[in-house]
Formats: sequence, structure tokens, C-alpha cells
Amino acid sequence: MRALSYQGPYRVIVTRKADPQIEHPNDVILRVTRAAICGSDLHLFHGLVPDTRVGCTFGHEFTGVVEELGPSVENLRRGDRVVVPFNISCGICFFCSRGLFADCENSNPSSDMVGGAFGYSHITGGYEGGQAEFVRVPFADVGPIKIPDDMTEEDVLFLSDILPTGYQGAEMGEIKRGETVVVFGCGPVGLFAQKAAWLMGAGRVIAVDHVEERLAFAQRFSPAETLNFKQVDDVVMELRERTRGRGPDVCIDAVGMEAEGSTTQKSLGLKLKAQAGAATVLNWCIQTVRKGGRVSIIWVYGPPWNLVSIGTAINKGLTLRMGQCNVKRYIPRLLEHIRSGRINPTEIITHRFALEDAPKAYRLFERKLDGCIKCVLLPQANV
Repeated sequence: MRALSYQGPYRVIVTRKADPQIEHPNDVILRVTRAAICGSDLHLFHGLVPDTRVGCTFGHEFTGVVEELGPSVENLRRGDRVVVPFNISCGICFFCSRGLFADCENSNPSSDMVGGAFGYSHITGGYEGGQAEFVRVPFADVGPIKIPDDMTEEDVLFLSDILPTGYQGAEMGEIKRGETVVVFGCGPVGLFAQKAAWLMGAGRVIAVDHVEERLAFAQRFSPAETLNFKQVDDVVMELRERTRGRGPDVCIDAVGMEAEGSTTQKSLGLKLKAQAGAATVLNWCIQTVRKGGRVSIIWVYGPPWNLVSIGTAINKGLTLRMGQCNVKRYIPRLLEHIRSGRINPTEIITHRFALEDAPKAYRLFERKLDGCIKCVLLPQANV
């Protein structure tokens, strides 16, 4: 099969790899019909995630058609169209039974830090990702969700990660009716977090970024007030001034480890690798939110540590909530929102590429060129 292959920092190619095989009775093999490039794939692409091995295939947002089934699979049939959560979860362990699918202890038993995930380095189990013509899906009776007959692959593609992740980010903020929410980041996850904040009763949503095209998109899509942090002297003070000097009720970090805005953080985290990325936005959240407020952290920070203003958080009496998204628990509710028209995930798709053009898509997405918000790969398209 043709598949994306990581060749080291800033280099991916599309090459021929062996077709995946059924390895366990509850596996299925999917023919991939759509595969998105996620912002967190860029952390792998940039060489910032430990144990990302040369030759591995990225991709944890994908849909597909069932081609082969293991002997114990009961819920799927050959030819079923499915969307697959990025979490690989067994459904029965201590954590899965509590809805914490991102912490499954059977999909990645060698780690006490994180469960299994598709296409995301060997610290999440070393599973191959979906930026390929075919992919193996373990625990097929647990993860994959059948795509309703009246919906397209692109209608539900982002149920695999970014839509539930943005939604969980807003949920962890415990937003009360009429409250002010600041979302740092106008990438796909940030946009969905902004949208979800309205659905949860926010009275005001402010989106912060430095890319003008993305800020303009947030005004149309979310819709949110916007702030370009590079156009003000102090983003924290600016946000406080916009919120009666007190600060917003909730701040959501939808940027993570490659944040702009602090030379010190960027130098230590991204150049010297003395910490796990730049925690600039996380510190902005802590410094900006009002006393007694809530900070929700939904974007990627690598192990093991970061320079974070934890003393400020303690003295302000903040509640910090964080975690990889437990995708499966949100899918029924989000399907309702999509059907009702409250959320149209396809609106954020700005570019589509054949699989063969994946290296070009990564460069475009990484550099935020041509108004790029979200790239979708079509593995079965003719080259």
C-alpha cells in the first residue's frame, strides 16, 4: 500500500509499505477514505515528541470502509463505513469502564502515562496511523462508529479528534450561563472550543491568535471577538482591560507546546529542548483568568516538564483541568449537534489533497499558507 512515512524532523515522504494484517481476533482492516492532518501531527513532524521513529505513519483522524475482520468482531461487517476515535481503547479496563478512554491500560500497557493512539509515536503504543491507503484498527467492537447512511465521511471525520477535543475543552471549563470565555488559538481545535463555549451558555467568547486569516475565520465561524496578541504590548493586560479589569471566567489553552509570544519559553523549549515545548499560552491562561476562575488545557504538551506559573494558580485559587480527549463519550451528543446544524464541521476544511501530495500538505499546513485551516487527504484519489 501507499502510506506516509516519517523520515526525521521536517521530512515526510509517501512510499510503499506492507499492507496491514489482522493481528488479533478483534482487529479490522480499513480502506481509508479520508485522513486529516492534525495540528498535533506537526509536533511529530517537527521532532518534538519522544520516540517518534523513522518510518512510522502519522494520522489519527480518519474514516474508512471495513475490508477485513478478525474472527471475534461482532459489531461490524465488511463494507461498513466508519469513523474511528484517535484513542485506542479496550472498553473494559478500570479506566474505560469510567469513560476515560484516553487512559486505557490495555491498549498501551507499557506506559502508566497515556493510553494507545493511532499514529502518534511509540509512547502511545507505536500503532500505525491512517495517512495511508489501509490501516489496522484494534478493539474494533469498541472504537469505530458506523457512519449514518445520510451523512458523508467529511460530515463526521472530525469526530475522530478535533471536534470532541474542542468540546471537551469547553466542558472542562465548567462554563456557566453568561460567562466570558477566552480561547487561545484559532486552529481547528480552538475554533471548535469557541463554538462549544456558545453551546454551553457563554455570554462572550474572545479568540486570541496572531494569524490574521485565522482570526478573521474565527469571527465568521465561531463567531467570536478576536485579539491579535502581536498587536498589543501585553496580551494579559489587554484581556483584563476587556473584562472590567478582573479577567475572564474561563481560559482555554488550544495552542500547546509550540506557542509563539515568549522568546524565553521558545528558546528553552523548542531550541534547547530544556523543557517540553513552550508553555507560553498556559502561563497566559493562568495570568489572565480571574481569581477563582477555571483554566482548561486541551492541547499537547510533551513529557516530562514545563516552566509554569503554578504559584500564581495556587494564590488565585484557580481550577485547572486537562487531559487527552475521551472521544467516544462525546460522539452521540456531537452527532446531534451536527444533524441539527448547530455545528457544521466541514466548514473548516480549506484544502484537500491526494495522499501522494501529503508532503506538500504538511508544508502548507505548517506554514499556515493560503489561508489554510484544515487539510484533508484522500488516500483513494487518483494521483
